[in-house]
Amino acid sequence: MQWQRRGDFLRDFRQIRTKYSFDRECKWNRASLKQDLPFYKELISYFFEHRWLVFHCLVVRKQIVEKAVYHKNDWDLARRKHYTMLLTQKMRRALKRFPNREHEFRIYIDRIPSRYAKADEAMEVISNNILNKEFRNLSPVTSVLTRDSHETPSIQLCDLLLGAVMETWHRRALNSTKLAIRGEIARHLGWSDLDADTHEVERKFNIWYFHDPTREKRLVKTRQVKLLRPYP
Repeated sequence: MQWQRRGDFLRDFRQIRTKYSFDRECKWNRASLKQDLPFYKELISYFFEHRWLVFHCLVVRKQIVEKAVYHKNDWDLARRKHYTMLLTQKMRRALKRFPNREHEFRIYIDRIPSRYAKADEAMEVISNNILNKEFRNLSPVTSVLTRDSHETPSIQLCDLLLGAVMETWHRRALNSTKLAIRGEIARHLGWSDLDADTHEVERKFNIWYFHDPTREKRLVKTRQVKLLRPYP
């Protein structure tokens, strides 16, 4: 989200909630009531209608993670490193795409399930160290803040979109409301379902499948996104 738009998003999110009398936290694992489906559908449409909102996620299969070789045999460390990789790669692309702009990244994160109390601070330091070596001593990450999702609508929207993607990949049986939410997201992508990843250059809605061709066959096909509302 463009930082300048955070107030617009908060206002509009609250208006959509009020319109449908939705008085709970918007989270994927709570999306079960059929009467809430109009709220979810309008929130999804809102996301796809506004060019200043984008969603990127990383899918990593545990079977291919060489935990002992690269991560000191530690799932906690591996998860934090992959998360930092995702964010750093996205910021790197923004810096390359718009080299003449002044960039500043402020990152809100849901609580990381980690025994390391300063995981958010470590992410900020590592990302800046990587980027300032490549881009003439820039340190564009100004903050990485752990936020309570109940008080942060942008994290709630991320949770909804991410849950829809990941439960598709997990092949989990879902209730009719969650199936309808997944179908609504797929419809906006021009897909019949969410059982695929996107090309790496996809900007609006990007699913990055972390694949090691030397260790496994690719389990999904990459699909071309054909947005219902085209992104510039």
